[in-house]
Amino acid sequence: MVLKDSFLQAYKTVASNKLRTGITVAIIAFGIMALIGIITAIDAMNSSLKDNFATMGANGFTISYKERIRFGNNNDNATKETRGKKKKKSNLDKPIILSEAERFKKDYDFPAIVSIALNGRWSYEVHYGDKKTNPNVRVNGGDENYLQVNGYSIDVGRNFTPADVQSGRNVCLLGSDVANKLFGENPVRAVGKTIRIGTAPFLVLGVLKPKGSSALMRADNVILTTYNSIRKLGNNADSYTIGIAANSIQQVDAAIGYATALFRGIRHLTPTEDENFVAEKSDKLAQTFIGLLSSIVGASGLIGLITLISAAIALMNIMLVAVNERTREIGLIKAIGGKKKNIRQQFLFESIIISVSGAICGIILGVMVGNIFALVLDTGFVVPWGWIITGIVICAIFGLLAGLWPAIKASKLNPIVALRYE
Repeated sequence: MVLKDSFLQAYKTVASNKLRTGITVAIIAFGIMALIGIITAIDAMNSSLKDNFATMGANGFTISYKERIRFGNNNDNATKETRGKKKKKSNLDKPIILSEAERFKKDYDFPAIVSIALNGRWSYEVHYGDKKTNPNVRVNGGDENYLQVNGYSIDVGRNFTPADVQSGRNVCLLGSDVANKLFGENPVRAVGKTIRIGTAPFLVLGVLKPKGSSALMRADNVILTTYNSIRKLGNNADSYTIGIAANSIQQVDAAIGYATALFRGIRHLTPTEDENFVAEKSDKLAQTFIGLLSSIVGASGLIGLITLISAAIALMNIMLVAVNERTREIGLIKAIGGKKKNIRQQFLFESIIISVSGAICGIILGVMVGNIFALVLDTGFVVPWGWIITGIVICAIFGLLAGLWPAIKASKLNPIVALRYE
């Protein structure tokens, strides 16, 4: 009996036991489906995060009153020297005020672009005539440099001028989603029109080019106005944010160091005090989320591994039952000259065929389930090839291990005893 014959015989045996094979394949498939599905969804989220959170580019960073989202004890930016320093209570929990932001913008002479921003609300309803948007439009305030620092550009119309910023008059720039909702597909129609943000009238100066939106961050469902105007509408933030875009990626660390030193002086911090502000790179938030998603990948991998171990135990039990059921068959094979290795090969092939079949079914289902999430995020079809190959290899190994003991047991049967088995 050659290797090919052993494989074909194993395949016929697996195919003839449809119920038993189907149950075992389903157990393995569900474990792999959960693993591949979660990983596919996380890959889609990673892609969306990288595209949407790093809005300023790799050469940008912000100075803010505190981190937008805090994880852990928030001591990541503290050095061993500064952690033990005395903190003056009068300088703690002190928001960045406009005069500090404007002084920084004026005095920061590093080769970079500086912008001042004030975050507005995320739930405005915008009207033009009888048309209106959903009440989920985000309105933010900035200055004449806000677009360049945050990766926006003008499609039609013009940007803010310093006079627009200082006067605080009600002017705005529309994101492409808002412009399409109110004025249709021709953005030129929006320029010069007056819209209502809530109840306040605003003159439209221009329309922004699309940046691309997702379920995580709708970068085009936005209206930009000046930071002096945003205070009339109401702002979520009590503190101004300073955005800086260095001229090159290589200069970012130096730009952060210079900005930190300058702003410490503006905030009247003594050498023994920690910073009461945070300088963070534009992609830090994305990396934080991606790090959290990586831990989810590890957890899902552990769950998948536990499921596969359970499936391997079930497969081993099924193969042991198969040995008992086919005792006479094994005795007949040995009686006509079959060798121990031929019997071992047949049972090992059966175990591997079942486990790999479960892996393939689970991978197909997992990729389909995971890409439902990718469709929601609008990231395109995602196929985690590395994990797919890993899943198949792991299932083949588990199948081999699960079938090893039953195969050895079958190969050691005494042919005379086996032929007498009822």
